[in-house]
Amino acid sequence: MNLVKPNFPARTSLAHLPTRIEHMDRLSAHLGGPKLLIKRDDQTGLALGGNKTRKLEFLVADALAQGKDHLITTGGPQSNHCRQTAAAAARRGLGCSLVLRGQAPGELDGNLLLDRLVGSELCWAGDRPPEQVMTETAEALKAAGRRPYIVLKGGSNSVGATGYVLAMREAMDQLAATGEMIDMMVVASSSAGTQAGMVLGAHVYGYRGRIMGISIDVPELDLKSLVTELAVSTAEFLGLDRPSLADRVEVNADYLGGGYGVLGDNERQAINLVARLEGIALDPVYTGRAMGGLLDMIAKGMFQANERVLFWHTGGTPALFAYGEDLLV
Repeated sequence: MNLVKPNFPARTSLAHLPTRIEHMDRLSAHLGGPKLLIKRDDQTGLALGGNKTRKLEFLVADALAQGKDHLITTGGPQSNHCRQTAAAAARRGLGCSLVLRGQAPGELDGNLLLDRLVGSELCWAGDRPPEQVMTETAEALKAAGRRPYIVLKGGSNSVGATGYVLAMREAMDQLAATGEMIDMMVVASSSAGTQAGMVLGAHVYGYRGRIMGISIDVPELDLKSLVTELAVSTAEFLGLDRPSLADRVEVNADYLGGGYGVLGDNERQAINLVARLEGIALDPVYTGRAMGGLLDMIAKGMFQANERVLFWHTGGTPALFAYGEDLLV
């Protein structure tokens, strides 16, 4: 365990914390495999919740400390990160511009509807790199007298990852209170911030189990490198000695399917099974894919029946409504 306490930066309260840890008894019995629990970060509360709210508590505080008055970020058309960023801006009285990949769809549904409801401006990148469009948007805002703050995709920098260092402390306190021992934590991983924060939090607070990131859209070695580098840079940002964390970073990229946001049988079956056995809604892009991967790993005998696995529900359920009947089996 790291004996030096992290020097946490300022944060602004946005999330409903702590989020619950629940037992998935019916799903566990159905699978006949390990005991499954779920950490409900889909219930953080900001515009229907999700994991990005923990990151935004620190990112928005950083923007406010710098005197910024407008947030800019980027993501896909059904980006959970963009929706939560827009809602955080509304909560704190900031403007918000969302640079979304591709072209505007014919209808506003799912996260897009919520983006508009909370007052964000939608900027479609088309065939251009979203990062370039973000830079141009920032320059235009500056010329108009605004003070923009760019939030990286997924909120995945050292400031944002700090939210999941503290999330690990929260989870470990909850587990200690019930005497529950967890062998593995499983989480959807893409822009690396959530998993990096968890890995560093495990190092700081003494979690000895494994943390498995199910890749959503990044090859295994690339994602492992991203998570490791961000976990180390976050440690340095928090005033900790540079830790060696590469051996703690586990990534499974066997479930990339048809690509980012492409719903396949893996996601469809996982979403339906969890909904029908536990009454919990997963999302089609992140948690559906990650849960599908976990279920496949269980089917392949990668866990003992007496092991305990904690699945982190990172949110994203508003995107369900953009997929409609394609979700049903």
